[in-house]
Amino acid sequence: MIQNPLALIAEITHRCPLHCVYCSNPLQMVRAKAELSTEDWVRVFQEARSLGILHLHLTGGEPVARADLKDLIEAAHAAGLYTNLITSGIGLPEARLKTLVDAGLDHVQLSFQDSRDEPANWIAGTKSHGHKIVLSEIIRRFPVAFTVNLVVHRQNLDHLEEMIRFAEHLKPDRLEIAHAQYYGWALKNRDTLIPTREQLENCIRIVEAAQGRLTGRMRIDCVVPDYYARYPKACMGGWGQRLLLIDPSGDVLPCHAAGVIPGMSFDNVREHSLEWIWRDSAAFQRFRGEQWMPEPCRSCERRAEDFGGCRCQAFLLTGDANATDPVCTLAPTHHLIESARMEAHSDGEQVSWLYRTNPD
Repeated sequence: MIQNPLALIAEITHRCPLHCVYCSNPLQMVRAKAELSTEDWVRVFQEARSLGILHLHLTGGEPVARADLKDLIEAAHAAGLYTNLITSGIGLPEARLKTLVDAGLDHVQLSFQDSRDEPANWIAGTKSHGHKIVLSEIIRRFPVAFTVNLVVHRQNLDHLEEMIRFAEHLKPDRLEIAHAQYYGWALKNRDTLIPTREQLENCIRIVEAAQGRLTGRMRIDCVVPDYYARYPKACMGGWGQRLLLIDPSGDVLPCHAAGVIPGMSFDNVREHSLEWIWRDSAAFQRFRGEQWMPEPCRSCERRAEDFGGCRCQAFLLTGDANATDPVCTLAPTHHLIESARMEAHSDGEQVSWLYRTNPD
């Protein structure tokens, strides 16, 4: 029996004032004129609650770019959803934040590219760091949970201790240290983002020390890069197992990158109910369970833990979405991961970014 999903990731727009080099949004993004209407989203939130969904993550792009964000949060609150706003903070002055909190906003996740002004703005492709610091001070004045998200990679890992202390001064309830994941623009910039093994080992030591030092004051979670893992992550908790994502146009996907897989067709909330899409659509059943798995996944004792790894990553690296994720050391194509690490560290420290572009 298929369990109900726990969370809905609502990409309400792909518009964004930043141009982050590690952005994992699709290279071909949804234009503003194709976005779901307020009424469509309100109906979707009601269907989500009926389906048993508890958590709503409003993201993008930059969700603040939606003029109707207050209405969307009111609708989510009325539906009984715990609502998390994942934002860069650009376009969110104190007065507007107050209207969102009054509308029922429960949680704010604010992203930072670095602890230092110049590299943070360089990575984001725009001057935004100073504004984020001011906004973090404002957020603490409101009765909402607060998470700081630090995206880390080869270009900033050498001063991770400084970044953690910077985040500590912002006084969040939670700090997420998230290594760049290689989809979208991050895949394009992979060779300049992959950390060295020494950087990663040092990162783990620093995070463990900070977790011990800040116990009871600030929770610290760390998402490590796949390319150094022994086994792949259970991507999104398994394909169609725990959550679903709706893109700005209303297409429903098992994860944000699933659109890269050729031959896949994703149903739209304008045409089908959320429950039907979750339970019966071909896209959600495609890699659900174990029947699709090749060897060595099919007979692996870990198959119910990591589900063969990420289907999108498998396709992007091997050209076959059915393949075992090459991150796995048991995968026949694991050499692709080893080669990617070697190539990334063979060009010295020359950096040439491809920046995220915005839809019209």
